[in-house]
Amino acid sequence: MPENMGNGTQLASKIEEQLKEPEEFRVILLNDDYTTMDFVVEVLMHIFHKSLEDATRIMLDVHLKGRGMVGIYTYDIALTKADQVHSLARQNEFPLRCLVEKV
Repeated sequence: MPENMGNGTQLASKIEEQLKEPEEFRVILLNDDYTTMDFVVEVLMHIFHKSLEDATRIMLDVHLKGRGMVGIYTYDIALTKADQVHSLARQNEFPLRCLVEKV
């Protein structure tokens, strides 16, 4: 509601904006029969900046369970990382795939 400042000027009351946290998305690597374990570890370290230990653990999840969660990101970052994985895999002639799914 406008406030009267005494000189005829009206100022709008401060309107509080409700800020909403951005939605989160998981990036998940999928197992296949052709991509090497070493390449998966390399991808995890290069694209997702995982340590050797974390990359190895995630790679084993992918290998043994069929999929492994790499991280949780905002939508744009998750899609960018998925595109980077697919691009690097194609360049190295591997069928490695990953999914982006809403948390």
